[in-house]
Amino acid sequence: MDLHERIARRQSAHNGGRLLVDREYLSPAVHASEPVGRGSVLERCLDALEPVFDGELPPPIAVAGPPGSGTSAVVTALFAALNEIFGDSGRVIGTSTRTDRSGPTTWFVYIDGRRVKTPFAFYRAALSTISDETVPESGIGTDELRGRLVSRLERPNHRAIVAIDHHDEPETLAYERVLELLGSVEDDVTTVAVGTSEPGDWNGPTVDLPAYRRHELVDILADRTSTGLAAGAIEHDSIRALADWAEGNAHNALAALYVAASLANEANEGRIGEDHLETAMADVPKTGVHIDRTLSLSSNRQKVLLDLLSVSENSKPIREVAREIESESSVTASTVTRFLYELADLEVLERVGLDSTGSGRRPSSVEPRFSPIAFRSLVAE
Repeated sequence: MDLHERIARRQSAHNGGRLLVDREYLSPAVHASEPVGRGSVLERCLDALEPVFDGELPPPIAVAGPPGSGTSAVVTALFAALNEIFGDSGRVIGTSTRTDRSGPTTWFVYIDGRRVKTPFAFYRAALSTISDETVPESGIGTDELRGRLVSRLERPNHRAIVAIDHHDEPETLAYERVLELLGSVEDDVTTVAVGTSEPGDWNGPTVDLPAYRRHELVDILADRTSTGLAAGAIEHDSIRALADWAEGNAHNALAALYVAASLANEANEGRIGEDHLETAMADVPKTGVHIDRTLSLSSNRQKVLLDLLSVSENSKPIREVAREIESESSVTASTVTRFLYELADLEVLERVGLDSTGSGRRPSSVEPRFSPIAFRSLVAE
């Protein structure tokens, strides 16, 4: 525990009776700066990146693990730390353990595939890490951005390692497409594919992440609650119960913790009770999607999901649900229907067959594959 966490703990004991001390740190969509329980995985990632310490680029690497195993948390934390040492900032910041050095500048570029979906967005995200200049959001073309990337990396001893996260999810840039976008700088770049699986026809090294063990999940939850909640807001037995229920999936454990804390806070209660935990665990689908999948959707799609949660019953056909949403908003039923089918294709919603009342096609409804309570709360922030 670092000094800031110690101070936060003291603060939580004197916060005027508030249950929530740091809502953001409780969020299942937020990664800790240092992943808990993943020391051995970080070491294996460093082993794969070992050539960087000799001024060379490693071969392409894959980091893969089941949902909730911390692939994103590991890579974002590792890249942030390595950028401090090998990026431009590592040349000008002196500490007791790091001095100025000569040699190649290597940038570690993290690309969130859930939000970076076009070539323009890709080049802009890459430049935001490797460029000294502010990268405009508009008024510039994709070719210009690509040219800036080439100009930056074609300089002597300039190179980059680019991680593309969530490459294997719907509507993200596929790994093969990323290789195409980096074709003009391929000699100065290597890639890290991050997801639940390796890219197709993969023959490079892979760092496999297992599901979390029970005691590791307990440590993760204890870390979040020690900073995010007031002291004594949750019993340690409740933390162990959440870890048992989550069965190795850190996202589900954190989502249920966040929901339980939100429920207790809304009820103006100073502690998370058993009823809050039971409601939370029922609200988080154990085989659903990461809550961040919903947060990365367009505002129009998020609005439809919010409307769906407020007017829908699972027993109603999709077109009837769409008409109900139309009556409560400015969106037409046909547009809502299209969005609902698209969200089902994206696996954010699940189509559920209904009993047929005639000889025609069997009707279907949709159910959320995410935590409705967490979604409402996080979208409102």
